[in-house]
Amino acid sequence: MEKKLSLKQYIYVGSMLFGLFFGAGNLIFPVNMGQLAGGHVFLANLGFLVTGIGLPFLGVVAIGVSQSKGVFDLAQRINRTYAYIFTILIYLVIGPFFALPRLATTSFEVGIAPFLNEKNQPLVLAIFSILFFLVAFLFSRKPTKILDYVGKFLNPIFLVLLGIVLFLGFTRPMGTISSAAVQPAYQTHAFIKGFTEGYNTLDALASLAFGIIIVTTIRSMGIEKPNQIAKDTIKSGAISVVLMGIIYTLLAYLGVMSLGKFGISDNGGIALAQISNYYLGTVGSVLLALIVISACLKTAIGLITAFSETFVELFPSRSYQFFIIIASVLPCLFANVGLTKIIEISLPVLMFVYPLAMTLILLAILSPLFKHRKIVYQTTTAFTLLAAIFDGLAACPQGILDIPVIASLLTFVGNYLPFFSIGMGWILPAVVGFVVGLIYSQVSKKQTAG
Repeated sequence: MEKKLSLKQYIYVGSMLFGLFFGAGNLIFPVNMGQLAGGHVFLANLGFLVTGIGLPFLGVVAIGVSQSKGVFDLAQRINRTYAYIFTILIYLVIGPFFALPRLATTSFEVGIAPFLNEKNQPLVLAIFSILFFLVAFLFSRKPTKILDYVGKFLNPIFLVLLGIVLFLGFTRPMGTISSAAVQPAYQTHAFIKGFTEGYNTLDALASLAFGIIIVTTIRSMGIEKPNQIAKDTIKSGAISVVLMGIIYTLLAYLGVMSLGKFGISDNGGIALAQISNYYLGTVGSVLLALIVISACLKTAIGLITAFSETFVELFPSRSYQFFIIIASVLPCLFANVGLTKIIEISLPVLMFVYPLAMTLILLAILSPLFKHRKIVYQTTTAFTLLAAIFDGLAACPQGILDIPVIASLLTFVGNYLPFFSIGMGWILPAVVGFVVGLIYSQVSKKQTAG
């Protein structure tokens, strides 16, 4: 009889998935999206859930089904050079460039900023980010079981506190959803806007980077067959999917209702701090500060460790200690531009890299249908890459968009590429590239046979 995980093991793997994926972005972006979507929050949240929880699980399943050792191994199906570039880009995004500095700035925005005068915030942010990454660096030098214990205690406490805020938010609402104003970006394509907002969680990228952890855990429990690993990944992951989906939805609706008392915040970190203070006062704000800072610190230690271990494998001439210094110093500097600026800068990069990650995930899952032929991976990625460049450019700050050459290029592309105006210009090229690869592989097979 084929071995399967027990219910207890499903819960264990599911909670592990939740711990890996639920970080700072998962907390702040649904709230901000809710404030912007207003009365259209249902469709916006639906789109957010597709990229926020749907894609990450497809990523984990892709690693399991393909029996890959990780993102580098999976990307080598395109070619080795691309695998290096893609892997480095993924880890820079979920490491020192965006995710790591965002952890420090989210901790600051939620936990420290509410207690400060605005003019003192830049200096205190600088001091806080130095202390935050110094602690993360010290723990990352020799990761120990303390991370497991911190995770076991922090996550439940954090969820209980968040649960109290959500309970109060829905039993004593600050405003109504139906009367909430809808911002321009959400007035016509709320689902698509929510879909692209889900990019900000970085979880689809993280699933490629961390999927192997889940697969390895399931294998250590005695499951060996790839199909069973994939099935057990999905089943155990359902626990995490349901929990994350519920939390995302409640946070989004909480964001909408907060408009009854507050204006739209620059980011979700500020909004969450305002909401917590409204319901729980200073004591609640202090508790929330401690939990969010501790949770973000735990995630930061994990990301620094994962980044450094991966880069040591890619560049063995450098030591692990060298890379944890890089992964601690760079985000410490970047954190001081502030949370709102980090989100603004990261958007073009995410609009570029997410289509490449999504197509790689889907290709890995569909791979048995086209006999794992390399050409299908290559043509799909090549077509997607070209379109993703334009999607990334279109998401750049206004100063770049005003450059005449870029403005003319984007206007030209927008006239001929379907879905480009809503940030999904990569879809048709990806499908065309996939079909071209299938046709080419079939023709080549017939010519070889002939």
